[in-house]
Amino acid sequence: MTNPYAGEVRLVIDGTPHRLRLTLGALAELEAAMQADTILALVERFESGQIAARDVLVLIVAGLRGGGWKGQAADLLEAEIEGGLPAAAQAAAELLARAFTPANAA
Repeated sequence: MTNPYAGEVRLVIDGTPHRLRLTLGALAELEAAMQADTILALVERFESGQIAARDVLVLIVAGLRGGGWKGQAADLLEAEIEGGLPAAAQAAAELLARAFTPANAA
């Protein structure tokens, strides 16, 4: 079960529900993987709609790792995400939004 007040998002991958969360370490990994100078640049990229499937994948991997997952991005290349790319993109956007929403405002 996920806790949106803790910034968590649920995503079902290969029939298994996963808890995604952007911890500070996951955000640092995300910045490096997306070659962005700041976290704000990542948010602006999503808000402007200038995202690619690779961006969604990198964000999902960071969220999975923040939720305790020990896998690699390659593990998801052939994975089935319930709801497909739209669900993955929505989860990625929710991760970013929840990472920057104070817990008492969620």
